[in-house]
Amino acid sequence: MLAIKNPEAAGDGARITAFRKRNSHLMSAAASACLEKASIGLDTILGKKLGGDRQLFRLRLTRWFQNLYEGLHPVYGARSDFDDFMQQLVHRMATAYVCRPDELQTLDVERNLDPEWFQHESMLGYVFYVEQFAGKLDQVQEHIDYLEELGVTYVHLMKVMQPRDGENDGGYAVTDYRHVDTQLGSNDDLEHLCNEFRARGISVCIDLVLNHCAQEHPWAKAAQSGDKKYQNYFYMFDDRTLPDAFEQTLPEVFPEFAPGNFTLDANSGKWVWTTFNHYQWDLNWSNPEVFLEIVDIMFYLANLGVEVFRLDAVAFMWKRMGTDSQNQEEVFDLMQALRTCSRITTPAVAHKAEAIVAPDDLVRYFGVGRHHGKVSNIAYHNSLMVQFWGALASRDTRLMTHSLGEFPRTPNSIAWGTYIRCHDDIGWAIADDDANAVGINGHAHRSFLSDYYAGEFPGSFARGGVFQHNKATGDRRINGTLAGLAGLEKAIEDNNELFIDLAVERILLGHALICGFGGLPLIYMGDELGMCNNYAYSDTPEFVSDNRWLHRPKMDWLKAERRHEPGTIEHRLFQGLKHIVRIRQQTPQCCARYDTDVIDTGHSRLFAVANRHPMGTLACVYNFTETHQTLNLTPLYEAGVVHVYDNLTGKNVDAHEGAITLGPYARLWLT
Repeated sequence: MLAIKNPEAAGDGARITAFRKRNSHLMSAAASACLEKASIGLDTILGKKLGGDRQLFRLRLTRWFQNLYEGLHPVYGARSDFDDFMQQLVHRMATAYVCRPDELQTLDVERNLDPEWFQHESMLGYVFYVEQFAGKLDQVQEHIDYLEELGVTYVHLMKVMQPRDGENDGGYAVTDYRHVDTQLGSNDDLEHLCNEFRARGISVCIDLVLNHCAQEHPWAKAAQSGDKKYQNYFYMFDDRTLPDAFEQTLPEVFPEFAPGNFTLDANSGKWVWTTFNHYQWDLNWSNPEVFLEIVDIMFYLANLGVEVFRLDAVAFMWKRMGTDSQNQEEVFDLMQALRTCSRITTPAVAHKAEAIVAPDDLVRYFGVGRHHGKVSNIAYHNSLMVQFWGALASRDTRLMTHSLGEFPRTPNSIAWGTYIRCHDDIGWAIADDDANAVGINGHAHRSFLSDYYAGEFPGSFARGGVFQHNKATGDRRINGTLAGLAGLEKAIEDNNELFIDLAVERILLGHALICGFGGLPLIYMGDELGMCNNYAYSDTPEFVSDNRWLHRPKMDWLKAERRHEPGTIEHRLFQGLKHIVRIRQQTPQCCARYDTDVIDTGHSRLFAVANRHPMGTLACVYNFTETHQTLNLTPLYEAGVVHVYDNLTGKNVDAHEGAITLGPYARLWLT
């Protein structure tokens, strides 16, 4: 690594002191004093490292300690044991650093030299449940060639850590954060797979569930038995007084099968906070011991080779009476601190926030104000997904243009995770203010979308399923594969070639949108082949009560083979997406580092964005209807387009009297 010939003569302490003096503007006096105390005993831990490696950790610690302090002091600073907590944290970071394999420390240096790696136009994500994709971890590597053929550079492996038996919320009720699900393999299998993917230029992402763990987790079992230490890891109440007070302002995530936010635990006789399901116990992040536990787990998994953590259910991490206990300021403090821990100890690792929240709150997961650019590297662009489906059903892009056009600028160090669907349901996160701005009733529009994608609206092309109908609010979320929701499943059932063609074009429209938006596009398993809904999910006892398994089918490898047979649906979809990905890789304007601006074309059937870049603007234009549309080019010229050349087809676009015509569901990437 970075060893020097005579580490004793190098004067580790003198070099760090000099670095701190040169960068004194980066650290407050209070943070500096805290670092001095927290660093006591570091030499003993770092003693196994040669001088250069030892200095590297100290330099990173010094450089980023202010961010760490600013994240943790607002949360835990009033505690009398704060200095002891910070020392424990620093020592745990140093221990994880010493244990980090050499190959991963080399990757850390590479990522320090290329901090934009996850923003590159070369990035393409692919998301799947391991057992649905291949069966076990060691069988996944048999299909790496398939992923490489598509252009994948990032894989999200789902339900990897040990979940509870039976119902487990799709794997998000974890009983052991440190051990792989025994049905999938072992920790050695995960480490080997991470190594295989990394050797092929593909980064591995897994879930780290931050809001809750399973009631069978050892922490929860100890709490059930009366252990006060572990009872403080959760929110546990002797009676309903405080739970009833909290419930006054709390929404219900699963109103159909998990009403309420608290569950009576028969073993301890206490009421436990359970936001999602009775078997998922919310962690008490006001306890610094919980933070230390999660940091240790994060480092352990990172040292197995995990490069991205999808931080699950982060919006719910902090509870506050009189609020909905979502998106509280402490959430962003804690996320900033977790990310900083990675920057110091495992810099190759990126953090992705799973925050499916309203548009006004969404950008906060990158950091605004004092958290600017410090909270997470990647966050899901839930609003882009919702607006895609809204515009597709209504054939009207006014709400999409207005809503996405209102998003504030994001830091240039982040990337949106852009997607059309994921493993979860689709909730219609459409703000009433945005709907009112374009003359739409928000409640009516959300109701229309649920009807449409459930296939209940006259003329709907969709085949989806209603999820969690909240009778109190009227909200209904939707499940379904991309093929099901985009009309391909129904068209195949009807044996209607015209409707099949239109459905294929809708799917490719969606792929072009997420690949051209200037983020990290994420493809859910099977959508590249047009896999339909899995109605047989109800035959599996642990799935029967959760119809999200409707859109989590097993990978159809026979169907995948048809991707090489011209004329088949699989060939049209796979090769169509592959072409979009290849053009994206050649288009620097798709790099997430640069701004993406919504263009108001004045056309209610078309959506357009301008990707800014020093090499020139790329304007992406999409037709959300099955009919031809004519676009006046003036807004595109004003946005910076110089020539009407379509990168996707490699051809000039015919313009007549300052206008162009787009065919059904056409997508143009114009420079």
